[in-house]
Amino acid sequence: MDKTFKYILLNIVTVFAVTLFFSCTNSLKEVQSIGVSKGGPASIAENINTKYTDSGKLTSVLVSPKMFDYSNREFAFYEFPEGVNLTLYDKDNNKSTVVSDYAIVYNETDLIDLQGNVVLTTHANDTLFAEQLFYDQKTEWLFTNQPVKFRTSEYITDGNGFDSNKNFTNAQVLEVTGRIYIDE
Repeated sequence: MDKTFKYILLNIVTVFAVTLFFSCTNSLKEVQSIGVSKGGPASIAENINTKYTDSGKLTSVLVSPKMFDYSNREFAFYEFPEGVNLTLYDKDNNKSTVVSDYAIVYNETDLIDLQGNVVLTTHANDTLFAEQLFYDQKTEWLFTNQPVKFRTSEYITDGNGFDSNKNFTNAQVLEVTGRIYIDE
C-alpha cells in the first residue's frame, strides 16, 4: 500500500507540473510590457540637463524639469509637459535660446512642437514671440501659422505666421498686421 500511495502521489505531482508548464502562454511582448501601464510612458526623467556635442564641440544644452518618453508607442515621441529651455551654439560658438512652456518631439517625423509662451532669441538679439512654433529638424526650418511678434534691432513686427531657416537669415513674418520702426 505504501508503494501505491507513493506512485499515485508521484503521478499527481507530475500531472500538476506538466499542466502548469503548458498553461504558460505569455508572449515575449507581454512579458516585456510588465510594469509598463497601457498608454503610459516607457520612462519618466526629471531635472534634465543634457549637453549635445558634435565632434567634441558643444552644440546645444537642453534643460527641462520633466520628460516623458513614449518610445513604446507605434508613433513614438518625447513630451516635455513642464517646458524646455534650450541653448543652441552655432559653428562660431554664438549662442541662441529657445524657451517654451511645453514641447513635444516626434521621433519619426523629426518635428518639434513648442507651445505656450515660446520665446526664441538669436545671438544677434533678434527675438520671436509666439504661442506655438514648429521646428523641422530635417530641413532645419522654423514655422508657425499662429500670431507672432518678431523684434529685430530695426523694427517690431506683428503678424500671423512665421517662416525662417535655423539661422534667421531669411526670417519672415507672414500676414503682417503691424510694424513699428525703432529709432536708435
